[in-house]
Amino acid sequence: MTKHLQRGFTLIEIMISVAIVGILMAVAVPAYSDYVTRGRLNEAFTALGGAQPAAEQYWANNRSYVNFDGSPSFPGTTANFTYALSGATVSTYTLTATGTGKMAGFVYTLNEGGTRATTGSPSGWGTSAVCWVDRKGGACSN
Repeated sequence: MTKHLQRGFTLIEIMISVAIVGILMAVAVPAYSDYVTRGRLNEAFTALGGAQPAAEQYWANNRSYVNFDGSPSFPGTTANFTYALSGATVSTYTLTATGTGKMAGFVYTLNEGGTRATTGSPSGWGTSAVCWVDRKGGACSN
C-alpha cells in the first residue's frame, strides 16, 4: 500500500488568506493615502512660513507690501500648490496657497500679523480661522 501525500492548499485556506489581505488593504490604503496628503501639505506650510519673513524684508526695503508677489523671494508655483498675494497695501497683505492636482480643495492663508487660516479643504478635513488644518477632522498640529 502506498501513501499519498497531500500537496497544495485547500480552497478554504486560500479564501481565508484572501479575506485577511482584503481586510488589511481596506485599513492600510486609506491610512497611507492620508499620510501622503499630510506630507504634501507641508510644502504649503513651508512656503508660506518662509514667505512671511521675506515679506517683512520686502516691506523694510520698500515700506509697502505692494508688488511683493513680483519679488524673487515670493514662493513659486509647484505641482501641488499655487501661491498668490492679495490685499497688499502699505501695511497689510494676505498670502494664499491653493492646492492643485491631488491637493485640490486645500486653501491656506497667512497675513501680515502671522494669522494662519484654513479657508478651504476637501470633505472631512475641516477649516479653521486660527490654524492650518493638517489632519482629517479639522485638527491642527501647529
